[in-house]
Amino acid sequence: MQSFRALGRHLDLIPAAINRQLSEIDIARGRQEAFARQHPAALESLQQAALIQSVEASNAIENITAPKKRLEEIVAQKTTPRNRSEAEIAGYRAVLDTIHSSAAHIPFTANIVRQLHRDLYQFAAQPGGNWKVSDNIVTEERPDGSVAVRFTPVSSYETPGAMDELHQRFNETWEADHHHRLLLAGAYTLDFLIIHPFADGNGRMSRLLSLLLLYEGGYEVGRFISIEKLIERSKETYYDALAGSTVAWHEGEHDLQPWLSYFLGVLTAAYREFEPRAAAVTSGRGSKAELVKTFVRSNISDSFTFAEAKRAAPGVSDEYIRQVLRQLRDAGIIEGTGAGRGAGWHRLRRDF
Repeated sequence: MQSFRALGRHLDLIPAAINRQLSEIDIARGRQEAFARQHPAALESLQQAALIQSVEASNAIENITAPKKRLEEIVAQKTTPRNRSEAEIAGYRAVLDTIHSSAAHIPFTANIVRQLHRDLYQFAAQPGGNWKVSDNIVTEERPDGSVAVRFTPVSSYETPGAMDELHQRFNETWEADHHHRLLLAGAYTLDFLIIHPFADGNGRMSRLLSLLLLYEGGYEVGRFISIEKLIERSKETYYDALAGSTVAWHEGEHDLQPWLSYFLGVLTAAYREFEPRAAAVTSGRGSKAELVKTFVRSNISDSFTFAEAKRAAPGVSDEYIRQVLRQLRDAGIIEGTGAGRGAGWHRLRRDF
């Protein structure tokens, strides 16, 4: 709630770089909406690919995984969970489906957040839907095996009041419409993460709530491009941005800009990926080549695998993807790395 206590300090003077991001996103949003109206059936394959990627990526960030075939069966609701990881994956898929189908009709209240968390754990042995009852900390494991504290969340005692205040202040500013709604969505996500209101599932809930706010604000690219996948690809940048905006948050002296820049950067990348993917499902081989090239050009990380390129190009054959990657390699745009199962690609430049 700290970001909303002094919102003017954070949002009244927005850096030019963030204004440029907002402008690009708003222009791309208009193109995406027009394409969705003109080719609704053609986008169904993108929606299915994005659904699988979102469920897989958001859980993988928290080290919750399942074999690919099992994950696809769970997402398609063709099987029931067999273990804890599969139960949490199934819960994420259920909440994501609720947001996809009903975002416009979901009131954004603290109680709704608890209900969505309850649904996230509907298949798990431990029920969800309750605020944490003991204090928690957010840590990271360093390469040498030591554990460091990323940040200290709001105490369990203060959490109910903090969530009520966050939602009251957020909804007031959302309705007032004095600030760009993407900035408000980003500010909410940061405050939610630092409050860390649940004993478990806070990261996944933050991504679900971000998507809900984007949909309520009219930014629906997440239906066709997995925003969670983009976050997974840029996980280190995600943590760097979070670190840059958590310092002095409890005192209300934090800097919201690092987090907003990252938040908008992910959304920008999603819209940049949407156009060539949408064109590829309605056009020929030239568009399919551009689909692969756009993934290479816009991928947040310089390193990527063939599997990632394949997931970014639904409907494009493996051999054709390999052909395009070889062409980019021969042009000095990417280079191969590793061998065997560890093989991958590294981007050398974006200007192509």
